[in-house]
Amino acid sequence: MIKIGMMIGDRYEILERIGTGGMSDVYKAKDYKLNRFVAVKVLKQEFSENANFVSKFRVEAQAAAGLMHPNIVNVYDVGEESGIYYIVMELVEGITLKKYIERKARLSVKEAVSIAIQVSMGLEAAHNNHIIHRDIKPQNIIISKEGKVKVTDFGIAKAATSNTITSNVMGSVHYTSPEQARGGYSDEKSDIYSLGITMFEMLTGRVPFNGETTVAIAIKHIQEEMPSPREYVSEIPISVEQIVCKCCQKSPDRRYQSMPELIIDLKQSLINPDEDFVKLVDPDEEASTRMITDRDMAQIKRQSDRRDSMEEAMRLKKDNMRAYEAEDEEEDEDEEEDWDDEDEDYDPKMERITTILAVVAALLVGCIVIFVVGRAIGIFQFGVEEENKSVQEETAEQVEMIKVAGMNVDEAKRALLELGLTPEIRYEQTVAHEAGTVLRASVKGGAATGDDQEKLMLDKGTVIILTVAESPEGVKVPTATGKSKEEATSILEKEGFVVNATEGYDHTVQNGYVISQSPEAGTTAPPGSSVTIRISQGADENKVRVPNLIGMEEMDATVTLTELGLPVGNVTSVSNEDASLTGKVCSQSYSVGSYVDQGTAIDIAISTGPEAATYRYTEGIVAPTEDPDYQSGMTVNVTVTTADGTQLLSTQTASFPVAVNYTGIKSPTGVITFTFRVEKEATTTTDPNTGETVTTDAVSEDRTVRRDISFTQE
Repeated sequence: MIKIGMMIGDRYEILERIGTGGMSDVYKAKDYKLNRFVAVKVLKQEFSENANFVSKFRVEAQAAAGLMHPNIVNVYDVGEESGIYYIVMELVEGITLKKYIERKARLSVKEAVSIAIQVSMGLEAAHNNHIIHRDIKPQNIIISKEGKVKVTDFGIAKAATSNTITSNVMGSVHYTSPEQARGGYSDEKSDIYSLGITMFEMLTGRVPFNGETTVAIAIKHIQEEMPSPREYVSEIPISVEQIVCKCCQKSPDRRYQSMPELIIDLKQSLINPDEDFVKLVDPDEEASTRMITDRDMAQIKRQSDRRDSMEEAMRLKKDNMRAYEAEDEEEDEDEEEDWDDEDEDYDPKMERITTILAVVAALLVGCIVIFVVGRAIGIFQFGVEEENKSVQEETAEQVEMIKVAGMNVDEAKRALLELGLTPEIRYEQTVAHEAGTVLRASVKGGAATGDDQEKLMLDKGTVIILTVAESPEGVKVPTATGKSKEEATSILEKEGFVVNATEGYDHTVQNGYVISQSPEAGTTAPPGSSVTIRISQGADENKVRVPNLIGMEEMDATVTLTELGLPVGNVTSVSNEDASLTGKVCSQSYSVGSYVDQGTAIDIAISTGPEAATYRYTEGIVAPTEDPDYQSGMTVNVTVTTADGTQLLSTQTASFPVAVNYTGIKSPTGVITFTFRVEKEATTTTDPNTGETVTTDAVSEDRTVRRDISFTQE
């Protein structure tokens, strides 16, 4: 059990408790090795007794220890000592975002967006390291005294989701994504959903879904439509409203797909808050419909113009051919009539005119066809020069390609998107480069590094394929079960794993040999991750299993231990926040279910109840001006008494304010009593109607003023 003043890990001195949660308590500690203050998070006893949970907790904590980012509460160390599992973290002086919202009722749009950007940057760093928070909420976001926003509790949430534990440990269901509420698979987009709910609360001062039970709230996350924050605060800009809406889509595919995408829109909303630039994507419609770019539109226009010209030419040709055929038919009919009239009406002049007209029509049709074909294949350009010129101007907007090789993939994507280019990502497994590094691009550039090579200009919208380094697949975990501790450790470390050893009893496995391992043999795990092996201590015939004494009366605990052959050791009295344990055992020196030798003394602690709060009073006492007859300079008796009857002050003074400084007060309220004497001189007055003179004698009377006060909790 953690106590103030104790030393853990041979370097961290516990100074004071600064917070508590569902799974752990947080203490301020002094790191004597590096001479700095740190925060030590200690896993609560009920979870430290679950070997599966502890194993996952340790793996995730070690993974989180690799995160170093200005917007993350960095983890320095992870350890275990005498059944106490702890994480050493950066100590951040400040308050949680939850308390900050409560103080201000709701935040301004600019402040909320700025905080969201910093949280997103921290989550981006975690996601790049394949770590998902899974418990983003205002309680896990800290605002330092310098205004820096930091995300905390990385790794613990992921470990918790793998075990059957109560909802109070998992945190508030108010920020849970629909897929988490269903108990299904969750990924980076689950963090995006929870961040969207957190933004909603920052902007409106309330959460979007509430209910009497956690189940009712979870169902609302799954089924009910997300309300708009503008329903509660009408001045929220449309861009910010749409960002929150996109983050909180029920389907993960409709949300932002990565933190960089969200960060770009958040920054854009600070610059142009009232613009409608947020794109809400429907994955079901993506395959059937896409946006037409300016380049596509120009190409369609050119093809349409050519098709219209060809159709017009063909129409003219058909009309002329029909006119020619009609004239031909009329000529044939005339000839037949002429023959029928026995050549009496035959006119040679008319025949020549008709022939000439037919030849002219044929020549006209031929010219039209030649012109149309020539224009189509580019021989005749004079008719379309201005049009082509306008199209070229319309599609001529180009940008200079930059060098992206060696950049982080997210930085490269942002840079290309800002230029108007379209990045596409392909991954290549390699150990030569850090994961997430751009190895090469489908189009090379040199402007980013000032190379002397010729600048490459590209049309906006050009697709740039980025090949990005990806860590090789996980290493296959070798078999450690059935081997000696030394052999198992050697095999695992040879493959690059960190070995954690625990002990247990098993009559089927020889003392000193491995009973089980986690992860199991044959599975894959990232290089450098932890493998926990359980070492047999032989049969437990000579051992006694420690019972659960928590919640028992001292006498009952003594009887239980005596029956098992375990004497009661030291019995101490300590305060405990759980009021139901008052007068009962609240802790024991050996974990429940562990094995000890017969005769081992078990220390127990009896709860004295929750630690009483204390208060301070350091304000100056001002004069009793509540009485209109009080005058500056009067001598006043001043007493300060707490609600439980304790007198803090009794003094006589004519000078105000009176300085006081009292600490350790047991009551939250009290009263100040002022007593003073009012002297009124004799007066003489004349009645204006009767002329009668009235004399009032001098008066001296005591006055009392009472003032209720509240003390400040320490």
